[in-house]
Amino acid sequence: MYIPMAIYIVAVLLANYTATWFIPMPVFGLVSVGTLIFGVTFTQRDRVHRFGRKAVYLMIFIAAVGMVLESLLLDVPWRIILASFIAIVLSETADTEVYQRLLHLSWFQRVARSNIISIPLDSLLFNVIAFAGVFAPVKLAAIIFGEIVAKFLTGSLAALIRTAGEPKPPLATGAAGE
Repeated sequence: MYIPMAIYIVAVLLANYTATWFIPMPVFGLVSVGTLIFGVTFTQRDRVHRFGRKAVYLMIFIAAVGMVLESLLLDVPWRIILASFIAIVLSETADTEVYQRLLHLSWFQRVARSNIISIPLDSLLFNVIAFAGVFAPVKLAAIIFGEIVAKFLTGSLAALIRTAGEPKPPLATGAAGE
């Protein structure tokens, strides 16, 4: 439980620190270096789900405390910290509640379905709060688009790596009742 929690917390803090460093995407979109790091948090959070809601919410709380300290000690702008805090609390809560309702599905299906809600929500909330009025609307749209794509890619890659070594369920053979 502690390793995925630690990876999550460190990734949140590194993502905040690098949230204003942007990389252009090939056709349309921008992605911050922080987003490339932050995509890993979705899978780490989903790994902590197996320990229950309390563990997930404790991890989110510790990350939030770390964000405040990060702003004070590393001079990360408060608009980034506020945006991150609000986006994490709302998107991670949505993700946690969706994930917990899907416990009857495979781990990968739970991750994929909960991320469909949490990734766009996180990207919209964070970027609108952090950058509205800082960037022109077209640039803000490019950032939101780029971040959604990057988070899905990094989150999916992390989930695929995590499930790569898992045994496959046996295939059913024959007709029912045989």
